[in-house]
Amino acid sequence: MKNNPDRKFIMHKTQLFPVGFVAGLVVCLLMAPGFAGDLGAEASGKGKTGTPAAEGSSSGCPQNADGTFCWMSSDVGEAWASGYTGSGVSITVVDDFTKQDPFDADLGRGTQRQRHGEWVAESAGMVAPGANMFKHDFFDESSVRLQDGLNVLNLSYSVIEPLSQHPLEQSIVDAAWAGTAVVTKGAANEGIAIGTPKEGDVDELAVRLIGAPSAIFVGALDHNGTSGNKAELASYSNYAGSDPEVQNQFLTVGVEGDKTGLFGTSYAAPVVSGYAAILGSKFTSATPTQVRNQLLDTARTDTLVNYNPAVYGRGEASLSRALAPDSIR
Repeated sequence: MKNNPDRKFIMHKTQLFPVGFVAGLVVCLLMAPGFAGDLGAEASGKGKTGTPAAEGSSSGCPQNADGTFCWMSSDVGEAWASGYTGSGVSITVVDDFTKQDPFDADLGRGTQRQRHGEWVAESAGMVAPGANMFKHDFFDESSVRLQDGLNVLNLSYSVIEPLSQHPLEQSIVDAAWAGTAVVTKGAANEGIAIGTPKEGDVDELAVRLIGAPSAIFVGALDHNGTSGNKAELASYSNYAGSDPEVQNQFLTVGVEGDKTGLFGTSYAAPVVSGYAAILGSKFTSATPTQVRNQLLDTARTDTLVNYNPAVYGRGEASLSRALAPDSIR
């Protein structure tokens, strides 16, 4: 797949269950296209990961004068200057922190070698540096733990098996439907509509989140858009599609991988997780559903090329617009 960087790294069921495997959850990491490689035969654990060949590069990412980094929207610096950094909010990143090979990238702190989950968590924590950060390895099937205060759960992976066998993902879906946590879900990188089967497989985690009151699907733009320099959906990113329910809960943000070496909707979702935490640090009595709705209702469409809700959903997330009012409801 090195010659087709716009495809998500997929592990097929037939590759996941060699002798000695426990039949279980099949997870597709929403990998940065530049890091996708051939799946090794030594997939391990309970069918949740494999060993892609890691490759990546970074062109360098200087820090801005306001403390933000080159891949962030200018809205982030404005939020920080107003004192909103995610304080009092908990972000839990559910991801692979133990199995996948680490790879190189640079979010502005110099080139580092980290696993997929570590890059995702670092992205969210850099957007919302005041937030309390937690990590839950998705090989740990225990139900996700919610902290005191506002909770944000980041999912930068897909599941192509029924969730009924997997209490971790079931607990996350339950939280999204109960409105007890903002759940941000990377749209995935197949270039298809959310919920569409691909080679006979469908992202069951996405399907189960359609319509959930506090869940957001996040697609990737090719850069952070402005009215003078409009963005378009990255060629690899899944899009909202024709379902009005999906369109209503679909947001996009820029993923500037040419600056960091990180591409894919894996790195779009934690930006929105950070935005949700920043909103929670201003609107301290807001519920997860109110925070989610504020992000969706204030999205911009004037920063996008040929805006169409079937492509972009509600539009490009605008942190400045979401923070503008004195209160939300």
